[in-house]
Amino acid sequence: MARRNGGFVGQDGLDAPDPPTGITPTAGSEQVSVAFTAPSDVGTSAITGFVVQVSTDDTAYSAGSNTGTSSPIIVSSLTNDTAATAKVWAINAYGTSAPSDASASFTPAPPRGLFGLQTINGSASNTISYVTLTTTGNVTDFGDLTTVRTNGAACSSTTRGVFMGGGSNVMDYVTIASTGNATDFGDIYFAPTQNGSFSNKTRGLTFGGGGTNTLSYITIASAGDTTDFGDLSAATIKASGLASPTRGLRVGGNSSGITNRMEYVTIANTGNVTDFGDMTIKTEELAACSSETRGLMGGGLELAGDGSNVWTDVVGYITIASTGNATDFGDLSSGRRQLGSTSSNLRGLFAGGQQGPSGYAKINTIDYFTIATLGNSTDFGNMTGTNIHSSGCSSDHGGLQ
Repeated sequence: MARRNGGFVGQDGLDAPDPPTGITPTAGSEQVSVAFTAPSDVGTSAITGFVVQVSTDDTAYSAGSNTGTSSPIIVSSLTNDTAATAKVWAINAYGTSAPSDASASFTPAPPRGLFGLQTINGSASNTISYVTLTTTGNVTDFGDLTTVRTNGAACSSTTRGVFMGGGSNVMDYVTIASTGNATDFGDIYFAPTQNGSFSNKTRGLTFGGGGTNTLSYITIASAGDTTDFGDLSAATIKASGLASPTRGLRVGGNSSGITNRMEYVTIANTGNVTDFGDMTIKTEELAACSSETRGLMGGGLELAGDGSNVWTDVVGYITIASTGNATDFGDLSSGRRQLGSTSSNLRGLFAGGQQGPSGYAKINTIDYFTIATLGNSTDFGNMTGTNIHSSGCSSDHGGLQ
C-alpha cells in the first residue's frame, strides 16, 4: 500500500486516503460547483465522504465549505465578483486526506440573461445583448453573432449560451460570463425559422420551425451538429419552450391553427413528446421561461372565442413536475406578440414585442415577474431599440426562450 503522507491523524494516519485530483470549479451566482476525481488509493477503509473548502486568498480555506459523497459538490453563500480557489479532502473511517491541489481561480457572478437573433429597429441583427437578472436596468451590448439572422431559438448551460437557427442552419455559442463575439458551434440538420427551444444545464433541444415536427438536441458543453431526439405531435411553428432540470416543454404555437397545447419530454431520454395539458388560452408567437420548478408562458397572438386575433397580455403558469392545465399568473404591462424571454431561478423577463392590432407598434419594454409569486409584471428596463423576435437564455437556469 502506498503511504498517504499528510493525512490528518486518525487511528493510524497512514490509513487515511490519498487526496482527490482533477479539481474543476464551475462558478454560478454566489456558488461554485466543484468536480473532482476520487483517489484510487482509499486507504484501509472505504471513503465515506469528501469536503470542499473555498479560499479567497489562497491560504485560509474558510470562505465556504460543503460535504458530499461524490463529485461534484456545490458550495453556496459565496460572495459574487470575488475570485476564489477550492481544495477537496477525502475522508474514511481512519482520518482525512491531505488537501488536493488548489483549483484554478473562479469568480462567482450574478446571473446573466442574454438576448440574440433579434430584429432591432426593423432590421435583422447580429447583436447579442445582456442583462444582470438580479438588477433592473437596460440591456448592455455583449457582442455579435457570426451572421445576421432573426426569429430563431436559444438554449444554455450555466456557462455557455447557444443561438440556433433563425433562417439558417448555423448555431453559435458564447461564454456567458465573458462579453465578446460568438463562435461557430455546429449545424442544425436544416435551416429553421420560427423554431423553439429549451434545455437543462447539460442538453439543449430545438424543435419545430419551417413546418416540421422534429426535435433535435446538442450537448451544450461540446460543439457539434444536432442529433435527432424525437418528434412533436404535429408540425409546429411560432411555439416557445421552457424546462426544469429534468423535463422540457413545448408550449403553444401553430399546428394547423393556433393551439393551447403543451407537450413534454424527459430531456435525458430521447423519444417523442407526451401530452402535458392545455394553456389558459390559444396563442402563437408567445414567450416562455421558468425556474427549476415553475414555468411561465405569456403574450402572443391569441385566437379569441369569436375567431378574431388578440395581442394578449395574459401570463399563465404550470408546475413543471406535474402534468395538467395552466393557471393564470398575472398580466404583462401590455398585450404583445413576437416577444422574447429569459429568466433566473427567481425572475422571469419578457422583452420587446409588437403591440396591436392597430398600428403594429414595436416596443423595447422589458417586464419581469417574481416566478414564485403570482401577480402582474413590473418594469425592468429597455431593450436596444424597438425589438421583436428576440431569443433568450441565461446562466442561472438554462434553457430559456
